[in-house]
Amino acid sequence: MGLFGRKIKVNPEDSIAWNNKGMALHELEKYKEAVVCYTKAIKYDPENFGVWYNKGTALTHLEKHEEAVLCFDEVIKVNPENFGTWYAKGHALDLLEKHEEAVLCFDEAIRLEPENPHTWNNKGCSLNMLEKHEEAVLCFDEFISLEPKHSAGWLNKGDSLKKLGRDEEAEQCFAKAKELSDPTSECYSIHRHYLLNKKLDK
Repeated sequence: MGLFGRKIKVNPEDSIAWNNKGMALHELEKYKEAVVCYTKAIKYDPENFGVWYNKGTALTHLEKHEEAVLCFDEVIKVNPENFGTWYAKGHALDLLEKHEEAVLCFDEAIRLEPENPHTWNNKGCSLNMLEKHEEAVLCFDEFISLEPKHSAGWLNKGDSLKKLGRDEEAEQCFAKAKELSDPTSECYSIHRHYLLNKKLDK
């Protein structure tokens, strides 16, 4: 942290130093302080969209999800092919209970990385919230095909099947989840934070 502080003291408009200080604070889970640094970095280099992403993830941790979505949108404007940003935006929208919009983001993330299991799981959870349980089951099937030993997929699929009145199938899923001995008991969301210190490819 001292190194970044010295660089900033020499050049208060050093965007990279502000971003690096923000990343260090982010890793220490000091998200408010990190946001201050990212905001400074953006002020001096508004086209460094890696910093916009970093700020968005810190804001998500602070439960400022609407502000986070705006940051992710800044990245998407320039780099719509970045998996992490679509995933992160979908996660933030889910937390805002904007599940239809979240599904659209997860669809984009799946288009870019179809073998990422967590996106399938999160999309399924969003669809469950929209009471689209048949579609949710298909998503959890994809998750299970990629992560067959993780109980979350089986639990979530069982929940969807239960809501569809398919009790026997649901119980089979719950039994499989219990067999795997994983304590996960509800929809989970693994939000990968890519702390970036360079410009995203355009």
